[in-house]
Amino acid sequence: MRELFDEVTGQSPLDPQEAARRNVRAAQRKRFYKSADIAAEDGGFAVTLDGRPIRTPSGKKVTVPARAIADAVVAEWSAQGETIDPLTMPLTRFANSVIEGVVDRLDVVADDVAKYLGSDLLFYRAGHPAALVTREAEHWDPILFWAADTLGAHFILAEGIVHVAQPESAIRAAREAFPSDPWPVAALHVVTTLTGSALLALALTHRFRDAAQIWTAAHVDEDWNIEQWGVDEEVAARRAARLVDFNAAASILKTLN
Repeated sequence: MRELFDEVTGQSPLDPQEAARRNVRAAQRKRFYKSADIAAEDGGFAVTLDGRPIRTPSGKKVTVPARAIADAVVAEWSAQGETIDPLTMPLTRFANSVIEGVVDRLDVVADDVAKYLGSDLLFYRAGHPAALVTREAEHWDPILFWAADTLGAHFILAEGIVHVAQPESAIRAAREAFPSDPWPVAALHVVTTLTGSALLALALTHRFRDAAQIWTAAHVDEDWNIEQWGVDEEVAARRAARLVDFNAAASILKTLN
């Protein structure tokens, strides 16, 4: 059981991309339970397998804050066949990661997200071709305007990849818009890591953009290159694996915010 949860959780609770890579490599294990269910707990809901609560590798009971999330985790366990495939269980992995790596390290995780505000994806723009410049502006400018108007965070844009120092006042204003509870903070971190943008993650958290719009905005440059040169199958497979974790985090934010 412990080895299975090591695989389901992933090596690092703060690195969803590494978790996805590990899950692709992980050997699948035989299903050892008949049914998954939910038990009400103080402050949340526990997911049970044959009446026993699931636990993290360190032995902590997995308790989730909302019934909808518990239902989704149960659905992941119930959907397993003769073998258990961790790649199909993003919410289970997410729950383990929150309890193992975020609950007692909330400020550390939030600070890690805040680091992206100094070099966010949305700040660095293509100088050419004109069509790509226009596309970046179409997807990214509204989020920057929202950050300025709603959050009071006024950032500086740059052409190319040369680093531009951002105003501390802008970083501080955006940082103050972070959620304060472990689950949405963990989801904010996952979205930030997978998109390369804390501002995209904040726009999703505050429902300025939906999940599909955020995912598209995060891949403007990549999609442009695909249109010019075609699809790289290996890159596409990695993107599909990241999307699984992105959708799980987005569902957490939609449920809790």
